[in-house]
Amino acid sequence: MDGDRAYEWAELLKAFAHPTRLQILGELRKGTRCVTDMEEILPVTQVNISQHLTVLRNARLVDFAQEGALRCYYISRPKLVEGVLALLSADHLVIRKTKEQIDREKGKAEKEKVASRG
Repeated sequence: MDGDRAYEWAELLKAFAHPTRLQILGELRKGTRCVTDMEEILPVTQVNISQHLTVLRNARLVDFAQEGALRCYYISRPKLVEGVLALLSADHLVIRKTKEQIDREKGKAEKEKVASRG
């Protein structure tokens, strides 16, 4: 993975990395919501919701349609948001390796490296 791609992905993951933004995305998964709708659901102020929506918009995870003064937000990258939220909600096993397992993997990787030089 090149440095530019890693930086881009890290910035995208930062947009997900806040409890309020995760809650906003969770609400928007259900459908388009206006800021006033989210204010009734989330335990934060309208100003705070708007700040988090700006972060999500800058990451191109959400966008809005405007009718007069009313902005209604929706998820603009639904497959990405669904995929990340599905991964977060899954119960993934935590693995532990012994020193012997690690040494075997390192040995195998070294042999493959030598063989590829040929």
